[in-house]
Amino acid sequence: MQKYKLINNISGWVVFITAAIVYLLTIEPTASLWDCGEFIATSFKLEVGHPPGAPFFMILARIFSLFAGKNVMLVSVMINSMSALASGFTILFLFWSITYLVKKILIKKTEDYTLGNVIAIIGSGVVGALAYTFSDTFWFSAVEGEVYASSSLFTALVFWAILKWEEVAYEKHADRWIILIAYLMGLSIGVHLLNLLVIPAIVFVYYFKKYKVTIRGFIIAFILSILILALVMYGIIQGLIVAASWFELFFVNELGLPFNSGVLFYAILLTGLLIFGISYSHQKRRILLNLALLSVTVIIIGYSSYAMVVIRSLAKTPINENSPENVFALFSYLDREQYGDRPLLYGQYYNAPTTDVDYDHGSPTYIRKDGKYEISIRKPEYKFDERFMTFFPRMFSSDGSHVNIYKEWADIKGKPIQVKNNKGEDKTLYVPTFAENLKFFLKYQVGYMYFRYFMWNFAGRQNDIQGHGGILKGNWITGIEFIDSKVVGPQKTLPSNLKNTPSRNTYYLLPLLLGLFGFLYHMDKNLRDFWIVLLLFFMTGLAIVLYLNQTPLQPRERDYAYAGSFYAFAIWIGIGVAALYRISKNPNTAIIRSSATSVICFFAVPALMGKQNWNDHDRSGRYATRAYAYDFLNSCAPNALLFTYGDNDTFPLWYAQEVEGIRTDVRVVNTMLLNTDWYIDQMRMKAYESDPLPISFTPDQYIQGKRNAVYLIERMNKPIDLLDAVQFVASDDPKTKTIPNYNQFFDYIPGKNFILKVDTEAVKASGAIAPKDYNKIQSEIVWKIKENVIGKSDLIILDILAHNNWKRPVYFASAGFETNVGLNEYLQMEGLAYRLVPIRTPCQNYECGQINTKIMYDLAMHKFDWGRINEPDVYMDHFHLRTVSVLRMRTMFVRLADALINENKKDSAIQVLDRCRQVLPSSKIPDDTYTIGLIEAYYMAGAYEKGNNVVRDFSKICIDELNYFFSLKKDLREYVDYEIRLDLQMLQEMKNNVTKYNQKDLGDQLEKDFNQF
Repeated sequence: MQKYKLINNISGWVVFITAAIVYLLTIEPTASLWDCGEFIATSFKLEVGHPPGAPFFMILARIFSLFAGKNVMLVSVMINSMSALASGFTILFLFWSITYLVKKILIKKTEDYTLGNVIAIIGSGVVGALAYTFSDTFWFSAVEGEVYASSSLFTALVFWAILKWEEVAYEKHADRWIILIAYLMGLSIGVHLLNLLVIPAIVFVYYFKKYKVTIRGFIIAFILSILILALVMYGIIQGLIVAASWFELFFVNELGLPFNSGVLFYAILLTGLLIFGISYSHQKRRILLNLALLSVTVIIIGYSSYAMVVIRSLAKTPINENSPENVFALFSYLDREQYGDRPLLYGQYYNAPTTDVDYDHGSPTYIRKDGKYEISIRKPEYKFDERFMTFFPRMFSSDGSHVNIYKEWADIKGKPIQVKNNKGEDKTLYVPTFAENLKFFLKYQVGYMYFRYFMWNFAGRQNDIQGHGGILKGNWITGIEFIDSKVVGPQKTLPSNLKNTPSRNTYYLLPLLLGLFGFLYHMDKNLRDFWIVLLLFFMTGLAIVLYLNQTPLQPRERDYAYAGSFYAFAIWIGIGVAALYRISKNPNTAIIRSSATSVICFFAVPALMGKQNWNDHDRSGRYATRAYAYDFLNSCAPNALLFTYGDNDTFPLWYAQEVEGIRTDVRVVNTMLLNTDWYIDQMRMKAYESDPLPISFTPDQYIQGKRNAVYLIERMNKPIDLLDAVQFVASDDPKTKTIPNYNQFFDYIPGKNFILKVDTEAVKASGAIAPKDYNKIQSEIVWKIKENVIGKSDLIILDILAHNNWKRPVYFASAGFETNVGLNEYLQMEGLAYRLVPIRTPCQNYECGQINTKIMYDLAMHKFDWGRINEPDVYMDHFHLRTVSVLRMRTMFVRLADALINENKKDSAIQVLDRCRQVLPSSKIPDDTYTIGLIEAYYMAGAYEKGNNVVRDFSKICIDELNYFFSLKKDLREYVDYEIRLDLQMLQEMKNNVTKYNQKDLGDQLEKDFNQF
């Protein structure tokens, strides 16, 4: 037995080293897309990230960042390495959990510690743990600076710890393991809440060990486990803060004491009560009470990492999301109020008419004013027609795009209900049936948004393109033709650009089958342990599906949320090895069988998964995200304002500025956050080299609840000076809040047409406008905002523009038609950003802004960093490709080349186009609609053969795809209708181009190719 423990410990550390090396070799050497840039930035300087925060993760990441020394370029390497090591330790505890569970099956007495059994146990642990090591979802999170790797470690650690408790449950001081688990859970709250879902499994380990198992006891244990989970989530995490807010409100508003006095008294009282309770239960020998109180105490101690969030918020750090500097703001922060809520057990369908809106009794938002707390706004409570309410609502969002998905997936017919419209007339609405509600739940939320992810990890993955249905994007596949052809069409005839993508990974169902075999064997041989693993599997998988109640069209794939579920299945993969070993019980062949089974399963599952997944999970040479941030910031003139919109055009920039100190003179302004008062407060403060933004509104005027929406009502016969418009809506004079025939007060601007005066000398001095275009500069910008109502964000942008007086350059991250407060025709493309200039350039084909060739040429040809995205060892995943597309990098080159051609600088234009093909090669950045412009630019510049080469390459891809699409059966072809039309359009446009520029032979071939379809 002692030898077994030594072998088990050594084998575990070998597996840990293997996993850690894999992850350290494949980490991204800089920030990744999505939240990683924000996490690394906030960890490096201990700032306040997005709700609900991750303070303990940040503390750990800050410690790791210290190993970078003075080289800030290594900060992200150190923090990503922390994730890699945390993931390695996750695999270590998974290994020990599997070997413990398998040992309970194979070893019943000391004589069972045979070499054959020991090999089988260790082999089970190795195969199961390494299968999870190389699994798609876990590997993805293991190599980036996100919370999910650390969260997985806590999950693995507490599950292993409860198994250790079970092993010594009747020994003295065994309950120290329970206390450890409670403390770890308290710490994990400061990383991510997913770890709490292990609680039901822990309760059942305790129940099975300490009590006689009965059906009644089983049910009680399950109910108790859910109550404990609810107690931690709502009683401790939220309840402690809510109770603190009650004391704070009473002490400040009723007793007239200073701010935070109530919180201080509450903290002292709570500490005293816990100390008294622990002392009393110890003296009275109330063991369970003592254990419960100690557990609650250490959870709170672990949870206290959130004190850092409040402390750092009070320090007014540059990144200070939600400003949770008092108990009321902290509760809003923890409750993720800015993300809205969703019905779970009872609620409305998507088309439910509202019958009332209660603005007086909703959840209040408190602000500090004149030494007290005042309510600035209450969250409106909507009441809906009861005929449109249902138990277990899954289709609740009224967003039009969501409704379309509901109807598509649930095939909604509905039942007719008569309602009154705004004019009092009868109209018919079709409310979904409960069966249709369940159909959407099972097909979309369970099938597509969970089971698809599960199959990615244990059957295979078509590609990493985000899917919302259809047969080409993000489905699970197996590599077995007759299975895959029924789901996504024939795979043997796939065009090479779809078949040879590194993200196409096939496991031939082997991990799934081995796991299912282990599932059945575990259920047969140890039903109690099977229930424990099943609870872990359910709570970290389907239970999350139930709780999240996700709407369609998520901005990214959500498989990371279910990593704990895949962890549980990896346990069954490991047990599956033991199951195969025990098919035969001949003791004479035990060593051979255990060795052969372990080796075969190793190569059939983890080795296969590692081979398939390595090329698309290896990020070791990719610097793309940092490059995007560097290029964005360096697209801006000194001291600029840059308005951004989403995560991937904001968080990387925060990383670049906060960690590497790149262009801290540029003020990054996220327009989504600009809808909040706390963010406007921060924009009115100096940050590094950036002065405060010129915002004239005072906090009382933009505080939450005031000017959230401003109506544009055309009452003027002429355009309004923007400064006058801002001053009008800023006024609290009742005359500015009412108009005839409206019986209510509201914020409005009496027009949609505006004038922004131009300081022409300041514009010329800025160097933004080429001297040849001076005659185009307008003395004032006159434009119209098409919307009838604008939000607080747009109002603040207008305020900034009105008071900036052309002193600071103003840039927008996008020239989209629904952004930039309608100023799309007054933009100049400078690298990746669009500068506001007083020259009108009509938008064409969704492309806006004129080009200053001198500025653009210098950026594109000399200053931009391309993050090695063109190197053969770098894999560009779907979201990096989408980011390149959104940033329109290829279009930047094409538009610059067009402008150079118009200036008769054809040689320079060809150099620009060649540079585009070099840094954005079609082998890494697939050709798309923007390639058509590149082809034409080559022809216009006289580089006919270069243009022809692009046509030949691109047309071959289109033809290969069309051949595949038209080989599909009719029921599958309807899923690729858009792709068929797009490929035909590309062929048509290429044919038109080669014909226009007299490339007859190539034109004839394209004509022939096009006509066959």
